[in-house]
Amino acid sequence: MSNFNENAKWRYATKKYDSSQKISTENVEKLKEAAQLSASSFGLQPYKIIDVVNPEVRQKLMAAAWNQQQIVDASHVFILANIIDFDQNDLNDFFENVKRTRNISDEDVAGYRNFVSGFVNNLPTEAKNTWTSKQAYIVLSNLLNAAAELQIDATPMEGFVPEQVNEILGLSEKRLHASLIVCLGYRAQDDVYQR
Repeated sequence: MSNFNENAKWRYATKKYDSSQKISTENVEKLKEAAQLSASSFGLQPYKIIDVVNPEVRQKLMAAAWNQQQIVDASHVFILANIIDFDQNDLNDFFENVKRTRNISDEDVAGYRNFVSGFVNNLPTEAKNTWTSKQAYIVLSNLLNAAAELQIDATPMEGFVPEQVNEILGLSEKRLHASLIVCLGYRAQDDVYQR
């Protein structure tokens, strides 16, 4: 636990990145795995994580994020996007995956499927979208802690215009909505906020 607390003390919302330093492929995969292993309501993970690598796209995203320079200077930019109007088809996909992964039958998941379906399908659309968006914050927590463990700096952002990010990345057509942006990389030595 002492390492966890020390890592938490080390991290901060980095304001200035050293654009010459890149996260290794191995560590990017570790971060993605930590995000994948995040807890979520019912284990559904009603969100997607988009790793934006294209510099031109990141330049457009910066404009949608009130010109926060971290978006273009950080090594990586993850968009945490919630699924819009999560529905029975999404639930069916989830339970098919559970059955394949665990090698179990329809009967084995029937009770849980009915319970979860009853909850999800009875939520009004707006409440459902709020619920799926909140799941992205759980991912954010895991991601920040994993980054600190690896001594990788991170900047969680709500300061952006979601509709513009959705348009830039074509998220609406994929039933997704930008909930959070997370910049990842290494702090610049002259970032005054690190002190």
